Amino acid sequence: MKVVLHIGVHCTDEDRLLKGLLRNAEALRGDGVAIPGPSRYRRLLSEAMHSLEDGAPAADAREVLLDAILDDDPENVSRLVLSHETLLSVPKQALSGGKLYRRTERRLRGVQQLFGGDDLEIFVGLRDFATWLPATFRATPVPSFEEFLGGADPMHLRWSDLIGRIRAELPDVPVTTWCNEDTPLIWGRIIRAMAGVEESRKITGAFDLLAEIISPEGMTRFRGFLKENPEITEPQKRRVMAAFLDKYALDEAVEEELDLPGWDSAYVDMLTELYDEDVWEIGRMPGVSLLTP
Repeated sequence: MKVVLHIGVHCTDEDRLLKGLLRNAEALRGDGVAIPGPSRYRRLLSEAMHSLEDGAPAADAREVLLDAILDDDPENVSRLVLSHETLLSVPKQALSGGKLYRRTERRLRGVQQLFGGDDLEIFVGLRDFATWLPATFRATPVPSFEEFLGGADPMHLRWSDLIGRIRAELPDVPVTTWCNEDTPLIWGRIIRAMAGVEESRKITGAFDLLAEIISPEGMTRFRGFLKENPEITEPQKRRVMAAFLDKYALDEAVEEELDLPGWDSAYVDMLTELYDEDVWEIGRMPGVSLLTP
C-alpha cells in the first residue's frame, strides 16, 4: 500500500485540499484510493506518534489503525491518502527553539515505523515567509511576535532546510511540494498527484480556488473558453488560467495586509526574493517533485 501523507504547512490550504479530495473520494474508490475523513485518523495518528516516543509500535499497531480508518478491506486499498497539518506541531510551536518544525524527523520516522512495509510519500505546501510568519502567528495564542519566532531570524529561514531534513531522515521517501501562491493555478494538479491519477483525469473542484480570486465575469468567461476548447491539455489550461487571473483578479482576494513592527516594503520584498531563490533550490533537490503552473 502507498501511504500519502500531507503535512501542511500551517496556513496554506486550511483543509481545503482534504475537502477537495473528499469530493472525489467515491470516484477514486474504484482505483483503490481511500480518502478517509479526518475525524477517523487525526487524533489516532497524533496519539500514536506520542506513544512512539517511548519505543517501537506494537506488532499489530498498523492493523488496528487501518481497521479504524478504513471502511474497505485493506487488501482492496492500494493508496491511502491522509492529511494532518498539526502532526508536526501546533501553530504556536512551529518555530519552537527558533527551528522550523523541530520535531519533523521524529514524527515522520514514527509514521514510517507505524506503516512498516508500506510505501510512504510526503506532500507539503510551502508559503512565502513574508506572509506565512504573520498568518501563523495570528493562529496562535502567543502574545508577541518575537516570542513566536523563538529566536529565529526571518531572513535566515529556509524551507529547503526543512525539506532537506525530511530527505536526510527518510531518504527513500519521495517528497512532493508546491508554493501556496501557485495553488489556484495548480489545484487540480495537486489533487491528482495526491490521488495518484493521471493529469488528464477529470476531477470535481479543479477550479475551486481560481473561482475565489477572480471576478464572476472572469470565471464565466473562463468556463466558456473551456467549453469551446475541450481538447486543450492541462499545461495549456494552466496558462489560460494565468491569463484570466491577470485580467480578472479580485484585488482584495490576492493582496494581503502586513502589519508587523519593522516590516517595511523593502524588508517584505527581500523576504519574498529569498523565498523565490529557495524554491528554485528545492526544485533541484533529488527525490523532490516541485509542482508549478
